[in-house]
Amino acid sequence: MGRYVVRRLLQMIPVFLGATLLIFLMVNVMGDPIAGLCGERACDPATAAQLKAEFGLDRPLWQQYATYMGNVFTGDFGTAFNGQPVTELMATAFPVTIRLTIVAIVFEIVVGVTLGVLTGMRRGRPVDTAVLLLTLVVISVPTFVTGLVLQLLLGVEWGWIRPSVAPEAPFSRLIVPGLVLASVSLAYVTRLTRTSLAENRRSDYIRTAVAKGLPRHRIITRHLLRTSLIPVITFIGTDIGALMGGAIVTERIFNIHGVGFQLYQGILRQNTQTVVGFVTVLVLVFLVANLLVDLLYAVLDPRIRYV
Repeated sequence: MGRYVVRRLLQMIPVFLGATLLIFLMVNVMGDPIAGLCGERACDPATAAQLKAEFGLDRPLWQQYATYMGNVFTGDFGTAFNGQPVTELMATAFPVTIRLTIVAIVFEIVVGVTLGVLTGMRRGRPVDTAVLLLTLVVISVPTFVTGLVLQLLLGVEWGWIRPSVAPEAPFSRLIVPGLVLASVSLAYVTRLTRTSLAENRRSDYIRTAVAKGLPRHRIITRHLLRTSLIPVITFIGTDIGALMGGAIVTERIFNIHGVGFQLYQGILRQNTQTVVGFVTVLVLVFLVANLLVDLLYAVLDPRIRYV
């Protein structure tokens, strides 16, 4: 196990460097960020040159990337064009998005897995058909439609929630935004759990457990569910980073100033330092989540060994 972890950590280094290089190149070809600072009028050549020199944009692209990566390993993600360090923006944005993501993941695990087990054990019955139709509707409806409808009904019409969520809001205020954020993923988790459970029910080790006379609840929890959750854990692990980076729509609807909001503002204002800094952290989240998912495989299935 130790050798496997060390090998995976070493493999993460070139992946991290390649991903950040690709992000850095894509962000820097969006346009001239200095032109965006001057508004509708064109920048004065002297002013533009001064700003480029101040933010290091007058140097070759490879040198900008090398400088950026050198600063990243010291904890410096650069400075936004408004003079505020990117780390300060992260300090205010990531806590609220992490809490929102936790709420969404809890919905996926509790509701998604529960519905998946319910339908997987009753495949072909009315409850299975009803859940499949419901998940199909959730997948088909765009997230911004779901969010706006829930905000209109629960916030404006019925007054159960506030139309906007403050950064310091407790978890109770994040239930509806978290449900909106997790809606599509929750539907996929339900379908994935159902399919995996239905397939493993026909396995030899399940028939052996039934023949030995083990209680039904023990067969489901100790034998069937553990191996069936492997693809579900894989999906949820990769979905953590996707939820944090893909919360732009949800955070805009509920006026949450999190990672999605800062990314949207950075792209809108062509603030390359903010975009690259936030996406760099999201890349790290993806890599760590994938490593943890791989380690959980051995916990769920004793037949898996890492060398």
